[in-house]
Amino acid sequence: MALRTPPLHDVHADAGAKFTDFGGWEMPVEFDSIRDEHTAVRDDAGIFDVSHMGQIEVSGPDAESLMQRLTTNDVSALSPGDAQYSMIVDEDGVIIDDTVVYHRPDGDYLFVPNAGHDDQMMTRWRTHRDEWGLDVTVENRTTDYGMVAVQGPNAPDLVADAAGDDVLDLSLFEATNATVAGVDCLVSRTGYTGEDGFELVYDNDGADAVWNAFDCQPCGLGARDTLRIEAGFLLSGEDFNHETNPRTPYEAGVGWTVKLGTEFVGRDALERVDEEGVTEKFRGVVLRERGVPRHGYDVTDADGGVIGELTSGTMSPTLNEPIGLGYVSTEYEPGDTVRVVIRGDAKKAELTTPGFLD
Repeated sequence: MALRTPPLHDVHADAGAKFTDFGGWEMPVEFDSIRDEHTAVRDDAGIFDVSHMGQIEVSGPDAESLMQRLTTNDVSALSPGDAQYSMIVDEDGVIIDDTVVYHRPDGDYLFVPNAGHDDQMMTRWRTHRDEWGLDVTVENRTTDYGMVAVQGPNAPDLVADAAGDDVLDLSLFEATNATVAGVDCLVSRTGYTGEDGFELVYDNDGADAVWNAFDCQPCGLGARDTLRIEAGFLLSGEDFNHETNPRTPYEAGVGWTVKLGTEFVGRDALERVDEEGVTEKFRGVVLRERGVPRHGYDVTDADGGVIGELTSGTMSPTLNEPIGLGYVSTEYEPGDTVRVVIRGDAKKAELTTPGFLD
């Protein structure tokens, strides 16, 4: 099957980007170097094309009810212009995907599943809508919309110059409508890097104009990954996978997104997990010996007994230390010394709470 391409694909190719297959999309993995792009975001600002993310619009009299019953967070708490991070789980409370839900300023809803999950989520929403007899319109707008993220300490000034000073009044997880280079955009103070910044959604026809409105380092998915690992953020398909690495929000360290006072698919199962506890938790590791932790590496105790497994890892460009994320037995706490097995060698490592930056 042919890979999907974002509306800015030709722009990226002309800039000399290297591409990779990600979630069925051909996306830029780097423009200059992952380290240079990573450093630009930590020290200045960078722009990412994130048009591979899904865009599902939900509108109609029962839109709030449908969103509430299919996500774990409290959608009813959102006023127009608010957004929230949430989980989509099955009847057993296992994460299918994570998402950001927007209560758009015009009153309808938009939620953003991960790359390659858009058709799955549209079908899920429509199936439950019909089953519950709700008056809702659900549309997959992924191929109609583009999306960029401008991230870094200087991102607010860049976005304010392009979209107007009103965006500076946005708090984290708030959104507004604004115009950038003549293009209508939904501008939200959200991102996936651990830095301040904004994400902009717009009709595909305006993709070139929006991208060119920002004079900062173009960044690919390589830097996006190293930045989010340093921030301790989950990656769908890596840090949880519904088929190969099933996890509940409580195991994945995002139990705060679960509002048991609301009714949603999987609620009863998650209430039981909350009461009974979990046997493994999402942790960070910092290697104290040479090596780079990677997905699939075992975490062991001093005697070689396996106590967990890594799901992500990298050499941190910011800290210049090898860091990783994964699931470890709850018998072990942050600060404990463990081992990470790299090509047969057990390397000393320290457990941490995810999020490696001050």
